[in-house]
Amino acid sequence: MSNSAEKPEIVQLPAEPPVAVPINTRRAAAQRVREARDRLTSTSGTRPAFDTELLRQYAQTRMSASYVVMLLVVATGIIFGLWMHLATAGAWTVGMLCIHAAIIRNCARFLAEPPSLAATRKWRTRFVLLDLLYGLCWTAILIRPAGLDVVSNTMMMFLMLLVIAVSSMLAASLPIAALAATAPVTAAIALNFVLGGTFDNYALALLALAAEGYFALLAHRLHSTTLATLEARAEKDALIGELEQAKAISDEARHRAESANVAKSRFLAQMSHELRTPLNAILGFSEVMKSEIFGAHAVPVYKEYSADIHNSGVHLLNLINEILDLSRIEAGRYELNEEAVSLVHVVADCHHLLKLRASSRGITIHEVFEQGMPRIWGDERATRQIVLNLLSNSIKFTPQGGEIWLKVGWTASGGQYLSVKDTGSGIAEDEIPIVLASFGQGSNSIKSAEQGAGLGLPIAKSLIDMHGGTFTLKSKLRIGTEVIVTFPPERVMSALAPMAEEAPPLQPEPAAPADDKRRARNKPIMSAGTGL
Repeated sequence: MSNSAEKPEIVQLPAEPPVAVPINTRRAAAQRVREARDRLTSTSGTRPAFDTELLRQYAQTRMSASYVVMLLVVATGIIFGLWMHLATAGAWTVGMLCIHAAIIRNCARFLAEPPSLAATRKWRTRFVLLDLLYGLCWTAILIRPAGLDVVSNTMMMFLMLLVIAVSSMLAASLPIAALAATAPVTAAIALNFVLGGTFDNYALALLALAAEGYFALLAHRLHSTTLATLEARAEKDALIGELEQAKAISDEARHRAESANVAKSRFLAQMSHELRTPLNAILGFSEVMKSEIFGAHAVPVYKEYSADIHNSGVHLLNLINEILDLSRIEAGRYELNEEAVSLVHVVADCHHLLKLRASSRGITIHEVFEQGMPRIWGDERATRQIVLNLLSNSIKFTPQGGEIWLKVGWTASGGQYLSVKDTGSGIAEDEIPIVLASFGQGSNSIKSAEQGAGLGLPIAKSLIDMHGGTFTLKSKLRIGTEVIVTFPPERVMSALAPMAEEAPPLQPEPAAPADDKRRARNKPIMSAGTGL
């Protein structure tokens, strides 16, 4: 009986596949991306979505500066109470505070409502009208000074600049409101100066108009800066939304791939077990019939048929084992049974196993091994499988009378390498990634009479990667192919340093001083041998 009748090992797989990304998460991410893109859509120089945010900033600024405006109004009323009737100044102060209270109340109501485009337009009109009323009230007090002397002109100019500056800063997010609040004051003050008829009054009128232009320009620049900040934030939100959407799609694709991989691994594990169970019986009975253990066949051709059945069964069993090994490697469940391995010995042993197959095809295999190479720390079964896969591939695709070179030696970094070079048909450069992929085959392999499953090179590459080594394939059409695998220097087991002198003979009755001398003499030798 052949050794192929051993009971197969079943791979243990996860019980449940990973859960896919919820659809609601993807929809929420897509909704955020659409909203951010809509906010970045230009319409006639303005962005409607930003109008709401600008108006909210205007309302928040007016509410945060409400006490400053109240202080300014009260201070102005007290000052003008010295120049006019106290009742008139008090009535103006009360009226001004009522208008300010109406503005603050409307700002609070606007902030409390849910944002919408129609509501934004309505509130913007309302705020402009309130600011216009606010500016007209300031005009009513500033154009009625006690007398057009230097003091009153200076006071009026100072208050006008203060009102314009405060109003421009508060309404910078809504430039039209700032203009509505400051333009009546500036126009009234300038007209009042012009009616004075003197050169100084003309200069003050021009100064008032220049101040209005300056603060209008400043408010426009602040509005542009605020709008640019909102655009940058919207672009950032759009980018974050797109990243979240891409991540959700990537996670879903990854979960689907993991689910498919688990399903594939389960199928391979189940089918490999179900196939190998009857296949072992086929191999065993076909070997019995081929060997004619219970007597010769009545018809000699039956012996040939039995041999064909056995050979086909062995080929199928090897294919199943390769698929199961690749599945175990891809699932991360292939464990290395590491020990001290002689690479030269493994390569020579594999050469001996395949020498008969190469001789039957007239192929000459040359060995070029460096002598005195230490062992490496690795999995002997995996190393043997790497060598067998590479050497059998070379024999399969090397024509009659070809040559193969097996080389084992040192790498420049202190590791060890194995090279398998043949004079076969070679592989096209664009087909090298294909043959290194699972179940990948080049055009020459497809045309070959000895087709395989395309798993030899991928398995060898995966096994050497698990050892921390490298896998290099070089090939040229009609010239040949060379595969070089290297083991890293940290896997090379250096030989222990030889002892400097022979160990002293054992003393039948050791004395304390002699023991101390022997321990002192043996201590450096042990350190050198063990690397301590």
